[in-house]
Amino acid sequence: MASTIKVNNIQNQCGANIANKCGSTITLGASGDTITLACGASQTGFGRTGTVDWDTTAKTASFTAVSGNGYFVNTTSGAITVTLPASPSGGDIVAVKDYAQTFATNNVTLARNSSNIEGVATDITLDGNAESVTFVYVDSTKGWVLVNESTTVYGQKFIAATGGTVTTCGDYKIHTFTGPGTFCVSCAGNCAGSNSVDYMVTAGGGGSPETAPPGGYNYANGGGAGGGFRESGGTASGSYTTSPLGACVSALPVTVQGYPITVGGGGSGGAPGGSAGTNGSNSVFSTITSAGGGRSGQGGNGIGVPANGRGADGGSGGGGGASNPICTNAGGSGNTPPVSPPQGQPGGNGTSSGATAGGGGGGATAAGTNGTGNSGFGQGGSGGNGATTSISGSSTSYAGGGGGGATYTGTPGPEIPSSTVGSGGTGGGADGKLEGTANSGTANTGGGGGGVGASNSPNNGGAGGSGIVIIRYKYQ
Repeated sequence: MASTIKVNNIQNQCGANIANKCGSTITLGASGDTITLACGASQTGFGRTGTVDWDTTAKTASFTAVSGNGYFVNTTSGAITVTLPASPSGGDIVAVKDYAQTFATNNVTLARNSSNIEGVATDITLDGNAESVTFVYVDSTKGWVLVNESTTVYGQKFIAATGGTVTTCGDYKIHTFTGPGTFCVSCAGNCAGSNSVDYMVTAGGGGSPETAPPGGYNYANGGGAGGGFRESGGTASGSYTTSPLGACVSALPVTVQGYPITVGGGGSGGAPGGSAGTNGSNSVFSTITSAGGGRSGQGGNGIGVPANGRGADGGSGGGGGASNPICTNAGGSGNTPPVSPPQGQPGGNGTSSGATAGGGGGGATAAGTNGTGNSGFGQGGSGGNGATTSISGSSTSYAGGGGGGATYTGTPGPEIPSSTVGSGGTGGGADGKLEGTANSGTANTGGGGGGVGASNSPNNGGAGGSGIVIIRYKYQ
């Protein structure tokens, strides 16, 4: 028959309680005492104390962790995946320690097993030598939460890359390419940190022809077009100000690799002897290609250059040259080849009678305007405005069209307005001229070369400005 002892207090020889029951509360030990279970004894029902029981047999292959255990993981032979417990309860705890200080060489992936880690639905990578982490499961919102110091940052991994000229703006890095290079990604990041980049890709601007050869006197050239302009919406790297062309355009995901960068050169200006100049060259980053701006049309009266009177198609279209009615004087088409949103706009038309003027080159956001004839002088068309963005850290405009050239009848004098020539569009487009060597577009803006009126002595046309590629991402 079992014996029963009924008592409210058990005291030691000094009279201090070592077991006490008061109502529904049972207290073991007196102040300053240590309660120890005998060797080999176990307890249940008390819950964990916030520590783990370490398994001292190092793990050398992938495994699923058990709550309450800590694991020494040896990645000397290769990367290992540690899968967290399925269907965890609040208070579950797991720890991992780098056994051989090789996590930086062969990483450990901590697989979330359908639960969040620090509130994010993503696995994390342990990649620091001698790294040690302890996670406690809190609830379905936060999931597993880091409770000790560690070199990992709550599962966030950020893009790391080299190439071009690198600057920082807060938590963001900016890579600027003004010539060919390679954007080399060494870490592709993850969705908890960053894994995509914003971009701006501007092609080279179009050039303008030489002044018309003999027989084309008083027939002005159009303005060269701005280079094609393409950009993303900026939300992946700080929500900086973008142009309307960036609206609703997604950033590009990246992987660990080298991305060759092509920066398009500006189109050449025409040299004496009948040269019409050339289109700008394309700029390229990853899947994004911006087309070079179209060269402008050459002025003429049908004797020497009727084939070059139309502005060329391109990222934006070149302005048409002034001509008599038998020659074409139309501006070139923009957004060629077509993309959405459009990378550029068409050029303006040149005049075809009277005192002549060339059309303005198209820009990224606005078409070039038509040249107009007036009594005694022609008014060159203005170049279309480019696009303005602060992806570089400061607000800058790119891919403006060149202004159309102009002419006058008779001897120039004070009656010829200073505004006779077409103005270049914002974004590096060059102003047109009455005579002499044409103006060139601004380098690394993709601006179009300016047009010029014919003169007795042929002169060089204006070159287009070279392009630029800018890449921006969150790095911390």
